[in-house]
Amino acid sequence: MNVRAAVTHAKGATFEVETVQLDAPGAHEVLVKLVASGICHTDLSVRDQAKPVPLPAVLGHEGAGVVVEVGRGVTRVKPNDHVIMSYGSCGHCRNCRGGAPYLCSDMYELNFAGTMPDGTHRIHLGGEAVSTFFGQSSFGAYAVVPDRNLVLVNSSLPLRTLAPLGCGVQTGSGIVLNRLNCQPGESLVVFGCGTVGLSAVMAGRTRQLDVIAVIDLNPERLALARELGATHVLNAAEFETGRQVTETLVNQTRGGFDYAIDAVGSPNILESCVASVRMGGTAVLVGGTALGTKASIDMNTLLFGRTLTGVVEGDSVPEVFIPQLIDLYQRGDFPFDRLIRFYDFEQVNEAVADMEAGLTIKPVLIFPE
Repeated sequence: MNVRAAVTHAKGATFEVETVQLDAPGAHEVLVKLVASGICHTDLSVRDQAKPVPLPAVLGHEGAGVVVEVGRGVTRVKPNDHVIMSYGSCGHCRNCRGGAPYLCSDMYELNFAGTMPDGTHRIHLGGEAVSTFFGQSSFGAYAVVPDRNLVLVNSSLPLRTLAPLGCGVQTGSGIVLNRLNCQPGESLVVFGCGTVGLSAVMAGRTRQLDVIAVIDLNPERLALARELGATHVLNAAEFETGRQVTETLVNQTRGGFDYAIDAVGSPNILESCVASVRMGGTAVLVGGTALGTKASIDMNTLLFGRTLTGVVEGDSVPEVFIPQLIDLYQRGDFPFDRLIRFYDFEQVNEAVADMEAGLTIKPVLIFPE
């Protein structure tokens, strides 16, 4: 079938909205009509080839839509079901079988190699294969998706609002609720007020943390962080060095935070992140960087009981965790919709420009009905 999609043809190029050819779903695959798709910084890192997915590609990995057709062997969903799309996993490696699909042994291949799990392509343009991203390529009006990537949701819920749950929102909130399992009275500092960082702030509020500090350069985002649950905000522009930031944070907590999150992905920020936690505390790296990026950590900082760890997709099992986030949202405890600004699909480049300029936290593309 012919489908309108935003195609990435070259490193750093703007998205070209074109008509591509989409094959029918194969075994254990589902055809979904997109209602909405979030734009994530990971999409832009692939556009810029910091993570080298083969080009041309149709990016997008925060899709939400309605099932149109199912392939052979699909039992989890049926036509007309409403679904959110998330990351791909194999389902049979040791980590998947142990309940940790976010650590799937084939995580990189299934999400960044540019093909479907069977190694073939579903998208073509002028007879040329076009790479699939995260098994979904949600920057298109329709997508063929492995059934493992899908989360079934109630048809009464607003799909356009739920789309970002598939990656950015579940990542930030999952760090707090899943990996760290923060408890009332503990302390957290978040470096970066993007979707991931602010989702962590909102999750921290649901756990009744005693201190939730946030650091960013954007005054408007720092103000929003306060409204969403931050108890302390620091504008990094007011400090000359990262050491000053760290000293201020440690002084606020009399020895350091229980937890710190680097939601930016900068070597300098990671150093400050680790130095900001108390002895016995945990620092988390989640901000995406180009492959090969290295950071320098004082080994003695780790020697005194501090932990540095990385988190992918918030340690989330999407079909379990996303419904939990929806429940928190419906109760008014997790207002992630405040991060969203909607754009028509044809405005994809405007949405990206606003995101890169810091004007929009979470752009969501809306597809024609």
